[in-house]
Amino acid sequence: MAQYQQGDFNAAAVLIAQLSPQLHRFFVAQSGIRADADDLLQETWLRIHKVRHTYRPSDPVLPWFYAIARRVRVDHYRKSSRTTARQQALEEVSRIAAPVSGESGRLDDIAALLAPLSGGEREVIEMLKVEGMSLEEAARATSSTVGSVKQKAHRAYKKLRERMSATAFRKGHSGGLP
Repeated sequence: MAQYQQGDFNAAAVLIAQLSPQLHRFFVAQSGIRADADDLLQETWLRIHKVRHTYRPSDPVLPWFYAIARRVRVDHYRKSSRTTARQQALEEVSRIAAPVSGESGRLDDIAALLAPLSGGEREVIEMLKVEGMSLEEAARATSSTVGSVKQKAHRAYKKLRERMSATAFRKGHSGGLP
């Protein structure tokens, strides 16, 4: 990253090649829609390019990237919410979004597993368990405290345990209960 800051665009290419798959997984896990994830990834790299001068080489680079990615995702959500509200006001019709189908593979399994979690909980689990970030790195990337990250992770684990227990119970006792 320090080389990229100094104008070495080969270093930028290396960063993009190494980090794009991780950032893309982050966006897919958050939105569940690959097209949105592609757009968010592109926007993230544009924003990183614009603010690369703000990176401090003494800090870990991964939380810095995730903080930018998170802000891009939030900005996208806010913009799409405003756009949707305007479209509904113009059309005077409320619509319920149909669930996205046709996605396949491991990313969809992760997204389905994390679906019942709140956005913050999903984000923390993605960073800690999928990306392997430390509590400190996840806290830095989400602009929160380590305690807040721990709390979100604890709540997420509890919800996931409850969901998995309920699923196992239904599979094991499919016949005899009213």
